[in-house]
Amino acid sequence: MSAVETARPALALPQIQSLAAPDMAAVDALIRARLASDVVLINQIADHIISAGGKRLRPMLVVLAGQACGPTTADHHQLAAIIEFIHTSTLLHDDVVDESDLRRGRSTANALWGNAPSVLVGDFLYSRSFQLMVELDRMEVMQVLADTTNRIAEGEVLQLLHVHNPDTDEAAYLRVIERKTAVLFAAGTQLGAFASTADAVAQRKLYDYGMNLGYAFQIADDVLDYTADAADLGKNLGDDLAEGKATLPLIHAIRHSDETIAARLRAIVQQGDADAMPEVLGAIRATGGIEYSQRRAGEYADAAERVLDGLAENDAVAALRGLARYAVQRRH
Repeated sequence: MSAVETARPALALPQIQSLAAPDMAAVDALIRARLASDVVLINQIADHIISAGGKRLRPMLVVLAGQACGPTTADHHQLAAIIEFIHTSTLLHDDVVDESDLRRGRSTANALWGNAPSVLVGDFLYSRSFQLMVELDRMEVMQVLADTTNRIAEGEVLQLLHVHNPDTDEAAYLRVIERKTAVLFAAGTQLGAFASTADAVAQRKLYDYGMNLGYAFQIADDVLDYTADAADLGKNLGDDLAEGKATLPLIHAIRHSDETIAARLRAIVQQGDADAMPEVLGAIRATGGIEYSQRRAGEYADAAERVLDGLAENDAVAALRGLARYAVQRRH
């Protein structure tokens, strides 16, 4: 950024979605076309989870990072579809592992069709994403996405090791977020810049932006599991607690409660006792766990915004700033 060029005001979500809309329409059309299979059950399950919508944040990051560095092309749309397929496949697998029955306000695929079909269709989406990668015929792209999917798989296993583990500390929690969430954000923003032929410095900035945004987004998401309205959230409140996952608000409460309360909280994590939600919420509130977690999410969001300094200012950079703020201000 030149001495006379000042940062544009961060865009609000409706403005961001409007800016991305033409590219996202092309991405959605590509997703629909490449979901098709002559195996009917694959079409049914894949359509169920894709049509549930959601924010489409990850593919949107690809096209916005591309717009930040130059004009977008069909390659950006294909990369965005790849990122969405990888993400969707992890959702199918996660819901089976977590025994979830509600996502985005609708029954999960495993609740409707069973675990085996959900896992196998998740595998189909993973393999479809690799077909799309190969079509791009860029070794750099395949290297980034192969490394990313491997790290996501590591994150899944790492999280499994911490289920019902009351000794999970903040550092261990953040390591799971890095692999399960942040690396896919970072791959999307890096590859969006790469497809716009951005230089190595810009690619690195957008990679770092994606990593920080991923941390901010996931910590904020974990706070919502204790604070949101269930109807707005689109899933059951307290799911993390029921699954025996100690996320940051609870980790903070265990660390800062007196010995008796901390022992009780540890037992609740070990048991995955969702009925203890009021008790857990009381401890979290008493120790400032919500405020602490929101502050940590805000620190990552601020870091994501700062790393954009030095990029040529345009509407897409302002949109990326806006997404960093949206990540920690959203209510669902």
